[in-house]
Amino acid sequence: MPALARQLAGLGGCTHPIRLDGHRTEYNVDTRTGEIGSILHHLDSAALPAGHLLVRCNNRRATRCAACAETYRRDTYHLITAGLRGGKGTPDRVATHPRVFATFTAPGFGPVHNRRTDGRPCRCGVHHGQDDEALGTPLDPDTYDYEAAVLWNAHAGALWRRFSIYLRREVAKRAGLTQRTFRDHARVSFAKVAEYQKRGAVHFHAVIRLDGPEGGDTPPPSWATAELLSDAIRAAATAARVDGPVIDGRAHTFAFGRQLDVRPIRSADFDQELTERAVAAYIAKYATKGAETATGTLDRPIRFLAELAHARITEHARRMIRTAWTLGARKELEYLRLRAWAHMLGFRGHFSTKSRRYSTTLGALRDARAEWRRAQTAPPVPQDGDSTLVLAHWVFAGTGLSAAETWLAASLEPAPGTEGEPTA
Repeated sequence: MPALARQLAGLGGCTHPIRLDGHRTEYNVDTRTGEIGSILHHLDSAALPAGHLLVRCNNRRATRCAACAETYRRDTYHLITAGLRGGKGTPDRVATHPRVFATFTAPGFGPVHNRRTDGRPCRCGVHHGQDDEALGTPLDPDTYDYEAAVLWNAHAGALWRRFSIYLRREVAKRAGLTQRTFRDHARVSFAKVAEYQKRGAVHFHAVIRLDGPEGGDTPPPSWATAELLSDAIRAAATAARVDGPVIDGRAHTFAFGRQLDVRPIRSADFDQELTERAVAAYIAKYATKGAETATGTLDRPIRFLAELAHARITEHARRMIRTAWTLGARKELEYLRLRAWAHMLGFRGHFSTKSRRYSTTLGALRDARAEWRRAQTAPPVPQDGDSTLVLAHWVFAGTGLSAAETWLAASLEPAPGTEGEPTA
C-alpha cells in the first residue's frame, strides 16, 4: 500500500492516467571501446505496485482532468509572461517593446439573450442574471443562422492567419516601408488563445508585440510605438476576409465582428489597469476551457449523432452539433472535418498558439520540468569517458484508475514537484 500510494502521488492528481506495459533499462557504456558495462537502472512495469507504468494524461480540458489542465494553464501563463517581461530564454528587453492586448470577436448570426452594459433589459424584456442559462441562446432558434455560425468556427483559424499577413502589411505601410524591406527592420510577434462565447462562436484574445528584425533579441526601430501597432491592428482586422464555401447557392464570406478591443499593455511598475500579470493570467484562464464550459456542449468527440439523445447538453449546443454533423456529410466540405469536430461546434484549431519568436514554447517548459523530476531520482552519474545507453519498450495498456486506486489517490497529496507547479 505505501508503495502504491507513492506511485499514485507521483501523478500529481491526474485522474485519468495512461497505463503502459513494458520496461526501460539504462546501461553504462565505455565511449572509448564501445563496450556495454553494468546496468545503471532498470524499470519493469510488472514490478510496479499498480502493475503498470502510470503516466499523466496531460489533457488540456479542466472538465476532463483538473490537475493536468492546471499544469497546462500555469505553463501558458509562464509562456505569455516570458513574452511580456522576459525569462525562460527570452531577453528582458521585450518589456520595453510596444505591446498591446487585442480581442477579436465573431460577427452576429442572429439576436441572442444578453446582459446589456447600459442597465436596460434584454430584447426579451428580462434582466438576465450572470449565471442565467438563457444567456447566449437565440431569441428565435428557427431564424438563427446555425449554418454560418458553424462555418465561422471552422474558418476562424484561417481568418486569423489572413489577419496576421495583413497586419504586417499595415505596420510596414505606416512605417513607410515595403513588405519586402519590413522584415529587415521589424518583426510582429504574438501569442493568442481561443475562447468560446456563450453563443458558441469562437473569438480570440492576443498579445501582439513589435520587435526588431531578430525578434525579442533586438530592439524595435524608433518608429515602432503602441499607437502605430494599435492602428495597424484595427486596419488589418477590418480588411481581413476569408471566402467560405457556397452551399445551396449561398456564398459564405467570413470576417471579424465589429467589436474589436485593442489596448496597450503597461508595465506593472506603472500600476495601470492592464498590466503584464493581468494579461497573462487572463489568457491562461481560457487555455483550459473549451466549448463545453461556455456553451454547455460535449467535451469529447461523438461517433454517431444518436449519442446526442442521451447527452446532457443545452438545446442550443445540440442544434450547433447537428448542423456541424449535417454539413460534414457534404462531399465538398470534407476538408473541414466537421463531423470529427462537431463537439467543438466546428472549430478545429489549436486553443493557444504563438509566433515563432514570441517567447519559449510549451514543449520547452515540459522538458525542463521532466528534467527536474528525473534529477530527483537520477541514477549514478557515469564516470569520465562513459556514456549511457537506454533501451526501452512500452505498449499501451489502458487508461484511468481502478476503483481502489481512485479511492487511494483521492486521499493523497501530490508528490513534491508534481502538483502542477511549473518548475522550469
